[in-house]
Amino acid sequence: MKLDTHPKYKSVVFQDLSSDFSFLTRSTISTKETVKWTDGQEYPLVKVDISSHSHPFYTGKQKVADAGGRVDKFRRRYAK
Repeated sequence: MKLDTHPKYKSVVFQDLSSDFSFLTRSTISTKETVKWTDGQEYPLVKVDISSHSHPFYTGKQKVADAGGRVDKFRRRYAK
């Protein structure tokens, strides 16, 4: 197997900017920012706009549009 062909897999902190939620996981992403985590160690920081903590699907605030009902209603109204 060739050496140095794969990116480094390391611990990284992802921070959701919309809800100020952070979690530690492992990733190959590289960044110049770092943050001190609760265990006292410093990890690379990746800022994201949305995560499972703020996404409407995971928070239960997702709105489902009834497109089929609206289309049928439109066709009935203007079928004359």
